[in-house]
Amino acid sequence: MFTRAWRVRAGAAAAVVALAAGCASTDEAAERAGSIRSAATDVAFTGCDRAECTGELDGAAYEIRMPEKWNGTLLLYSHGYRQARPAPPDFGAVRTDAQSAPRPEVATELLARGYALAGSAYRSNGWAVADGVAAGEQLHRFFVDNIGAPDRTYVWGESLGGLITQTLAEAHPDWVAGAAPMCGVLGGTNLNFDLALDLGVAVKTLVHPPFKVGDYASYEEALANFDGAYKALLAATKDTRNGIPKLLLIAALVDAPTQTATYDGSDLRSQVAAIVESLVTGLVFGTAVRQEVEERVGGNPSGNTEADYGTRVSPAERQLIETVSPGSTDRNLALLEAAPTVAPDPEAREEFERLGTPSGAVRVPTLTLHTRADPLVLVQNETVFGAKARASQARTSDLIQLYTAAPADYSAPAPYGAGHCNFSDDEFLGVVDVLDGWVRKGVYPGTEVITEAFGDETGLALGYRPGPWPADPAG
Repeated sequence: MFTRAWRVRAGAAAAVVALAAGCASTDEAAERAGSIRSAATDVAFTGCDRAECTGELDGAAYEIRMPEKWNGTLLLYSHGYRQARPAPPDFGAVRTDAQSAPRPEVATELLARGYALAGSAYRSNGWAVADGVAAGEQLHRFFVDNIGAPDRTYVWGESLGGLITQTLAEAHPDWVAGAAPMCGVLGGTNLNFDLALDLGVAVKTLVHPPFKVGDYASYEEALANFDGAYKALLAATKDTRNGIPKLLLIAALVDAPTQTATYDGSDLRSQVAAIVESLVTGLVFGTAVRQEVEERVGGNPSGNTEADYGTRVSPAERQLIETVSPGSTDRNLALLEAAPTVAPDPEAREEFERLGTPSGAVRVPTLTLHTRADPLVLVQNETVFGAKARASQARTSDLIQLYTAAPADYSAPAPYGAGHCNFSDDEFLGVVDVLDGWVRKGVYPGTEVITEAFGDETGLALGYRPGPWPADPAG
């Protein structure tokens, strides 16, 4: 009897506690929603002397820039991939500086509009997704503790930073109010590096047999591999009967763009030049970057044991190749079919998967932006991510995917739309405008809203939808 009574009373007490907790949770949610929708234009903050502050958090440099009058929004930026060592194409010095916006002109305009900007270097360079996520978390906490309490925080970033952005948004809907991953590796790490392996295998089989596709003993070996393949690809452009058809076939296998920041693809010669630039860009991924990744995860994470290269060549691609060199398509596909396959190291693959594969669970308003002709992080990453979002039964109405396309012809460099993360200032600002109107003002980004925010001097391609991932040609 005593035991039963105790259970009843304990149950009643637990119900009261649960009800109180539910009310507290509801109150907190309502308070946060009110804060996010705040129209304040002069939110108080301390530190940074209303200008700029820099420092270091856990080995990563950071930069915070405050406007004269703060609108309560913190824009937390994640930069893209930075080489761990000097690497192709320009072998520039390794960067370790903090970066709070895509470029200075964009930062100046955002500050003028009242946004607070924050960004970090990461504790390490290379495929430092975990370090990038940690840097974002630490910098947000530092901002809250030392500068001010944001009414809302938007995370945004480019390339590898786009992957970091989405990872932060999935992990922290408690403080992330909106996300803008741009030209991001949203299809996931292994998917993209499997494709880089496909490129390496095709180059080795058809163009440069000495090429080594992975398991590099050193960074120097990876660079030597790149250099030899690069020279072989250039030589192939001078051989119409055998070289160019092979280049066209390799491009078909990995969906290499026929337009880049340098070449507009307006004729066959320009298309071939663009293809070579795209393949060379991909080879950087498959050599210098792969070596760093293998070192990080303890082995080769990529494989092609299930690749079916023949299904990746569309009728239009085959027709073009056959026009240049009749009979070459099947001949070269047979060589690829007979080539040795590569199996991944299971533990390395599993570890790499953990270093950046979005679940697709969209938990906050999310706006992606991708160039239509991206030679490094294919635009089809957005196809994969969109499918994951639908499969996750997340709030798919909270995902808007936008694309920018280059003009039909241009003198290099392309103003936008072609090249990796090649966006104009207006496109960067348009992303922030659309996201802010969506989150803070509750204005859903329909066609008219997006068009107005981006303006006329952009390559916004509202009707464009990327195709399936190259290894999934049936879609």
